[in-house]
Amino acid sequence: MFIQRDKQDKNAVAFPPDYCFMKRDFQRHRVWSLAGHRHGLSNKRSFSLTPMGIVNAAPVSVQPYLRLMRLDKPIGTWLLYLPCTWSIGLAADPGCLPDLHMLTLFGTGALLMRGAGCTINDMWDKDFDKKVVRTAMRPIAAGEISQFQALVFLGGQLILALGILLCLNYYSIALGAASLSLVVTYPLMKRITYWPQLVLGLTFNWGALLGWSAVTGSCDWTVCLPLYFSGVMWTLIYDTIYAHQDKEDDIKLGVKSTALRFQEHTKPWLGAFTVAMVSGLVLAGANANQTLPYYAAVSTAAALLTHQIYLLDINKPEDCWKKFVSNRNLGLLLFLGIVAGNLWKKRSDTQCDS
Repeated sequence: MFIQRDKQDKNAVAFPPDYCFMKRDFQRHRVWSLAGHRHGLSNKRSFSLTPMGIVNAAPVSVQPYLRLMRLDKPIGTWLLYLPCTWSIGLAADPGCLPDLHMLTLFGTGALLMRGAGCTINDMWDKDFDKKVVRTAMRPIAAGEISQFQALVFLGGQLILALGILLCLNYYSIALGAASLSLVVTYPLMKRITYWPQLVLGLTFNWGALLGWSAVTGSCDWTVCLPLYFSGVMWTLIYDTIYAHQDKEDDIKLGVKSTALRFQEHTKPWLGAFTVAMVSGLVLAGANANQTLPYYAAVSTAAALLTHQIYLLDINKPEDCWKKFVSNRNLGLLLFLGIVAGNLWKKRSDTQCDS
């Protein structure tokens, strides 16, 4: 066993023998901070409005479940939610703001489904997670939550998400239910193919279809398909960057990813995905009769992605994480461009009453 002894409290924390073979200084500090909190190395509890602060302020018995659904790391919820906002924004009547009720419903649904997806992922991957520094302290891998408890928690999240889905029209209910198979099978893809990021893209961007149908009652495929395609390309970009954090561990564990598929050719691939993403956004905008602010936002997003890829150091995990999380702001920029582009259009007196 590997023993780490705290210098102040003299508490020893034991880890399995294979815990040592993967060390990253910048990650280890975060892992030991979490371990120290659970083993009583600090008696102080301070509250902050950050996601981590909110989780730490919750009752101790609840915290593992909040971390299981990644409430302390909301970037995944944002990346799931943003394609929904694009679709809802594009579906708005000319000259009108997006439907706030739909934005709220989809935001709640994104939080729940991201939590459900993380729960499924951690249930599948608990044996892998134990052997990777970045994931060793996830609640199931660390033994804080049993598989049965996780299954019950998953059921609760899915029931609440179903309640959100049932607020939509019948077309959208059927369309939303169709995505569940992707949610369940995605975590297995890293065992099968070097393209699990593609399956994640198909899963994470389902809202690009669902948002439009929730507003209008059906999908305009001339808009929704290019938008969905763009979202999938976007996911391939940011999740390939994300996967480079774990590539050394993935090789040892036999886990596959686009980071291992592309290796030193990652940047040309990411550049090609950027071109494809922007092309899809232009086509979706043209078919939705979008205006100048929309195309200005798309152009800016293209420039930001190009700059991000140019500066990316795939061999520095901390730089990969920084580039990965920056995609939230890029997605928000596109949403604001959609809203501004729609407000640029002329509206009739009968529109926007709601």
